[in-house]
Amino acid sequence: MPMEIIKKTNEYSIVKKRSGRFGVRSKNRTWVGGDDKLKILVDEGMIKLPKAKPKPAATEDEAAASE
Repeated sequence: MPMEIIKKTNEYSIVKKRSGRFGVRSKNRTWVGGDDKLKILVDEGMIKLPKAKPKPAATEDEAAASE
């Protein structure tokens, strides 16, 4: 079997592909992608989002050079 069904709800099914990645199919059997897929997988605890790195503050030399 190429895909293993991980979780099935009334709205969608989460499957694990042979590559180890997750897929989400809606109840009308179309694949869900993009932000919708990401939200479903995060809500179900399948994946974790990386935290955004803080932007480094401008140093005094760079601030003085821009003036």
